[in-house]
Amino acid sequence: MSSPPTRAPSRRLPSWAGRNYALLTGAAVVTNLGSHGALIASAFAVMEAGGSGGDVGLVAAARTLPLVLFLLVGGALADRLPRHHVMVAANALNCLSQAAFAVLVLTGDPQLWQMMLLTALCGTGTAFFNPAAEGMLLSSVSGEHANRAFALFRMAMNGAGIGGAALGGALIAAIGPGWVLAVDAAAFAVAGALRAFLDVGHIAERRPGGGLLSDLREGWAEFRSRAWLWSIVLQFSVVVAVVGAAEAVYGPLVARDSLGGPAPWGVALAFFGVGTIAGAVLMMLWKPRRLLLVGTLCVFPLALPSAGLAVPLPAWGLCAVMFVSGTAIEVFGVNWMTTMHQEIPEEKFSRVSAYDWFGSVSMLPLATALAGPAETAFGRTPSLWGCAALVIVPTALVLLVPEVRHITRKPVPPKSRTGDAPAAESSPAGAESRGAVTPG
Repeated sequence: MSSPPTRAPSRRLPSWAGRNYALLTGAAVVTNLGSHGALIASAFAVMEAGGSGGDVGLVAAARTLPLVLFLLVGGALADRLPRHHVMVAANALNCLSQAAFAVLVLTGDPQLWQMMLLTALCGTGTAFFNPAAEGMLLSSVSGEHANRAFALFRMAMNGAGIGGAALGGALIAAIGPGWVLAVDAAAFAVAGALRAFLDVGHIAERRPGGGLLSDLREGWAEFRSRAWLWSIVLQFSVVVAVVGAAEAVYGPLVARDSLGGPAPWGVALAFFGVGTIAGAVLMMLWKPRRLLLVGTLCVFPLALPSAGLAVPLPAWGLCAVMFVSGTAIEVFGVNWMTTMHQEIPEEKFSRVSAYDWFGSVSMLPLATALAGPAETAFGRTPSLWGCAALVIVPTALVLLVPEVRHITRKPVPPKSRTGDAPAAESSPAGAESRGAVTPG
C-alpha cells in the first residue's frame, strides 16, 4: 500500500518573500519604530535645552550634511564590498551616536555643538547605510514580483513609523526626549544583528575594478545617461529640502505654539504613516502602466502639509493632509523603486542609488539651517507658503520631460526561481530598457 502524500509545509510569507527579504523587512520595522520618535525627540531636546528655531534647524542640518558628503563614497563601497557588512557597520555607528546623545540629554546640560556632533555621526552612518540597503533590497526580489514586494516592504516599514511617531510624541511629553533617543539606539543594535544574517551568495562576484574613483565615474555615467533619472532627482533636491525644513523645524514650532505640544505633532506624523500604508496597499493591487507619470502627479500633494502648517490647521485638519500626502508619496515611491529595479543593472544598484540619494538630499542641510533665519526675515507663515510653492513648481517642470510622461512598465517573463533571485536575472537594464523609467 502506498503511503499518503505528504503535505508541503505551509508558509506564512508569500513564496517570493525569501530569507533576505524577510530579514530586511524585519530590520526596517525595528529601526523605524525607533527613528520616527527620535527625530521628534531631537528637536524637543534642543528646545528643552533653551534652543531657538534656528538651533533646531542647525541640529537637523548637522544630521543631513554628512549625507551630502559621504553618500557617493558609501554607494561605491556598497557595490565593491559585501553590502550587508556595510549595513551592519553603519547600524553600529548609529547605535553608538544615538546612545551618546541619549546619555547627554538624560544626565546633563547638552550644548548645541555636542548635539550637532552626535547627530552628524548618526547622519554619517545613514550615508553609508542607504545605498547599501537599497541595493540589497533591489537584489532580493525577482522582477515579476517587484511591485508587490516593494509595496509590502514599504507598508511594513512605514507602518512601524506610525507607532514610532505616535509613541515617541507621547513619551517625550511624559518622560522627556532622552529616553526616546535611548530606544532608538537599542533599535539600531537589534536591526544590525538581524542584518548580519543576510546572505549575499546569490549576488555575482564583482569583477576587479579600477578603484573607487573609477566606480564613481561608472555610476555617474549610468546616472546622467537617463533624463528621467536626473530630472526627478533635481526635482527632489528642492522638494526634499523644503518638506524636510517644514517638518523638522516649523512643524515642532507650530506644535509648541498652536497645537499644545509635541503629542499632536507626533499624531500628525503618525497619520502620514497611515497614509503610506494606504498607498502601499493600493500599489499591491494596482500596477500603473506609466510608472513615472503616475508617480510624479502624486508628488503635488506633498505641498499640503506646509500649507496646513501655514494656516495653521487644527490638529485634525493637519492629520488629514498628512494622510493624503503619505498616500500620494507612497504611490510615487513604489513606482520609483519598480522603475529602478527595471532599468538599472544589479551590479550598479548602490552607486546609482547613491547619486539619487545625493541629489535628493543635497539641499536639505542648507534648507534646514536657513529655516530659522527665513522665519526671522519673512515670518513663519510666508516661509511655509514658500515651502508649498517650491513643491509645486519643480514638480510641474518635471512633467515637461518626455521620458517621465512616456516610460512604461515592461512585462517580465516568469522565472522558475523566486524569493532571493538576483534582480539582474529577471529584469531588463541599460540601453535595452530605455523608454521605461527611477528616486529612493
